[in-house]
Amino acid sequence: METHVEAPDTSPLFMNFPTFLENHHAVEFLCDYLRILTLGASNPHEVESVMEVELELELHHYDDTAISSAVLTIGDAMPALGIVAAVLGIIVTMGSITEPPEILGGLIGAALVGTFAGILLSYGFVSPMGKSMENSYTADSSYLNCIKTAIIGHMQGYAPQISVEFARKSLPSEFRPTFAEVEEMIGNLPT
Repeated sequence: METHVEAPDTSPLFMNFPTFLENHHAVEFLCDYLRILTLGASNPHEVESVMEVELELELHHYDDTAISSAVLTIGDAMPALGIVAAVLGIIVTMGSITEPPEILGGLIGAALVGTFAGILLSYGFVSPMGKSMENSYTADSSYLNCIKTAIIGHMQGYAPQISVEFARKSLPSEFRPTFAEVEEMIGNLPT
């Protein structure tokens, strides 16, 4: 096991799972804890506590969550910027109050475009993009939690099928395969 854990990129075992190998955070997470098991850790509660701290601190994803949070904050601010643009447009319009209605109408319309642009950019583009980023990072955390659950199940002495079932149950319902799908995937694994 040690040879696979120490060099997962060249491990014949890990090479059977190229999609998993592409996720360097998940590979590092799994290998770190398998290394701890090979070194003799035997108390699943202590290992689980360490895993929980690592996942709660989001050591791997701190930068990612900061980025999505910043994008969401910008999205929240866009309508306010649109209102500021509208107020500035009205101030300019008031400076031209003696102009004919055609010119005033254009100036008022331009002022309202600021409000429209701020709302459209916020709710149409920036906020959905930030939420999508946040959802991606949450899904990645669920993935690591699934790995954690399988390792802890194994450490507690459960059969591999039960540990896999525990891991499957820890996934959010939109990502969770059925029991039959997992059985089929396991049956199709390379030997």
